[in-house]
Amino acid sequence: MSLLETLGAALGLATLAGINLYLTVLVAGLAVRFHWIELSSQYGDLAALGNPWVLSIAGTLFAIQFFADKIPWLDSAWDSVHTVIRPAGAILLALAVLGKTDPAVQVGAALLAGSASLSTHSVKAGLRAFLNLLPEPVSNSVASLTEDGLVLGGLGLIGIAPAVALFVFILAVILCTAAGIWLWRRIFRMRKRLTEQPA
Repeated sequence: MSLLETLGAALGLATLAGINLYLTVLVAGLAVRFHWIELSSQYGDLAALGNPWVLSIAGTLFAIQFFADKIPWLDSAWDSVHTVIRPAGAILLALAVLGKTDPAVQVGAALLAGSASLSTHSVKAGLRAFLNLLPEPVSNSVASLTEDGLVLGGLGLIGIAPAVALFVFILAVILCTAAGIWLWRRIFRMRKRLTEQPA
């Protein structure tokens, strides 16, 4: 892997972890386990994703999230709990991609990976909170399936063209940051209007 490809894989996994950490780990682990991707010795840390225990845990947690994600308000509670878990997982994934490198690079990568994950997580959580203010429940299922599709598509891009993925995910993080700020401001305004309405 070239430097651009390594950075693309690291940023891509971190960004996707903010949407669905367990699906990201599960699919990446299956890719490692069944040799859909070949890891050089430099990326030996990523081999841990293919461990049967890791796959079992990721698969179980993904199954729980798959159903929790489709129930209004339970999805928002799940997202609240994962505000710390997703960025932490993203940091571990990015560091595994980078392998053994300079400690200063690791710290910088950890900060960037955590920020990228938090950016996509804030949009996911904000969108779910917004949808939960709507009267119909179907939108939760559509949003959940769309998010899973985005994760699978992103992982496919990382596998096919990791250097291209770097630029795609940089743009995605910038857009998610802007969208997250706009979305949460709108949610707070909507909630304020709802609480100010006379009983």
